[in-house]
Amino acid sequence: MRWLWIVLVLLSGPILAAQEPASLSPEEATRAYLDRLSSEERERSDSYAEGGYWLTLIDFLYGLGVAWVLLSTGISRQVRDWASRLTRIRALSTALYAGVYILATALLSFPLTLYAGYFREHRYGLSNQTLGPWLTERLTGLGVALVILGLLLVLLYAVFRRAPRSWWIGGTAVSLVMMVLTVLVAPVYIAPLFNEYRPLSDSELRESILSLARANGVPADEVYEFDASRQSKRISANVSGLLGTMRISLNDNLLSRCSPEEVRAVMGHELGHYVLNHVYEGVLFFGVLLLLGFAFLRWSFGAAQRRWGGRWGIEGIDDEAGLPLLAALLSVFFFAATPAVNSFIRANEAEADIFGLNAAREPEGFAEVSLKLSEYRKLDPGPIEEWLFFDHPSGRARIRMAMTWKEERQAEK
Repeated sequence: MRWLWIVLVLLSGPILAAQEPASLSPEEATRAYLDRLSSEERERSDSYAEGGYWLTLIDFLYGLGVAWVLLSTGISRQVRDWASRLTRIRALSTALYAGVYILATALLSFPLTLYAGYFREHRYGLSNQTLGPWLTERLTGLGVALVILGLLLVLLYAVFRRAPRSWWIGGTAVSLVMMVLTVLVAPVYIAPLFNEYRPLSDSELRESILSLARANGVPADEVYEFDASRQSKRISANVSGLLGTMRISLNDNLLSRCSPEEVRAVMGHELGHYVLNHVYEGVLFFGVLLLLGFAFLRWSFGAAQRRWGGRWGIEGIDDEAGLPLLAALLSVFFFAATPAVNSFIRANEAEADIFGLNAAREPEGFAEVSLKLSEYRKLDPGPIEEWLFFDHPSGRARIRMAMTWKEERQAEK
């Protein structure tokens, strides 16, 4: 989503890269980078990544199990009846049901969340948080979910009631609008709930990044750093938001663990997402995917209701008691669509990689960062494995891209 850095490798990395013979082919140079990982580091990285594949399946099945518990025990039906007795205002009744549903699913899912998000991360040395701060952030995230997801569910069920034939089209529109609004508000209002953002203190690096932004048509006048080290060792940066909420941010791990050349390579990549309009491409892609998902829901919900609706007390798509079924069916669709989603994101990431190499012109810095990311991403997967599970190009592919770029630029001189 691997993060344990060996200090000696970090210190020696740029030197080793600089000593590579100029005669090495891109394939040989790539192999030289890959060989810098010890067998223990490679095994640890592979183990974390491959365990993540299984965790994705377990999370999917666990979610189906939670939905089954809520439906088969009658809890969902009872909560709907309770909310209806409290108020005759249907929107308020939906909001009450949604709040209980969100809390119940969070509580039932907590054992898996605790293992995956806390114990497993500590087992691999990837987390810096003790249990108290980790729990506090989970509660904060739950509060955000109550507001955003609660509002989405109120709007969805209003559409379901008012458009009994075309609810799946209206549901797509409402979901897409909420997704765009979340992207708009997240950098300014949500992200600061978890980290402290402040203007980048390194004035020389700040001007270098802003110069890179201006040279590529990115309208930014400030660069922010945030304290991700309080949570993990992960290095990251982003150019996030839409319209007036756009901001350039990089975390303190990137600043403390990477050279200026590596930081420029990362920021060139992130600026590429903005320049190449990947946010808008994402909105279009996920809009189509949501439409297909709601079309699947239209067919599958009706079939499931006819078979089990009487037993579970579900009267129709506009009945809040059917929300666990609705969520389960959508999860089936999106789980099946995972390779397509990963391929779309991976293609955008590869485009941003190429843009970043051309913009920052730091192939060694980009290769060094790609090697560092092996702490939590498998460095050299098989082709089918990469297609199924990777939403970014593999480290091998990224290093090879950087070394090919380097060779071609040298050939031009």
